[in-house]
Amino acid sequence: MYTRQEARTRRLVLVDTENIVGGGISMEAQVRAAQTAIEAVVRPRADDQLVLACRRFSVDIVGFEWVGIHRLRFRNGVDAADLELLDMLETEQIGEWFAEAVLVSGDGIFADTISRLAMTSGTEVTVVTRPDACSRRLRMAAKSVLHIDFDPSAFMEAA
Repeated sequence: MYTRQEARTRRLVLVDTENIVGGGISMEAQVRAAQTAIEAVVRPRADDQLVLACRRFSVDIVGFEWVGIHRLRFRNGVDAADLELLDMLETEQIGEWFAEAVLVSGDGIFADTISRLAMTSGTEVTVVTRPDACSRRLRMAAKSVLHIDFDPSAFMEAA
């Protein structure tokens, strides 16, 4: 079991799966390709806490196809993955447990929350996003922004 001091050396990785793939996930290949692209940039560590978020429609594919230990959050509706991750960021005392967080998304809805997290707890937030899918507000709120090489249109032809 981790103490808070030990946990503060760990990293939280939050993945808005649907933001990366450009919409709802309906194929296993989307999940595998997204995971490969994300891991190339994030470079997973053994003690990372990984949280995946998606809509209810995608939960079976995301939950079963993502390889490795992860926590899965989901709900129905518009912006479901965003709202799940926001709920976690705002209610689970992330700043007390993690010195670093990685947000894999480009949605501006996270800007105020990650800015507040950095100011109140000192948690450093890195945003990982597709270059064409990141809001300006989110870029400004993050300590750093890394680009992921993932082309959602490659899967639209296959569907």
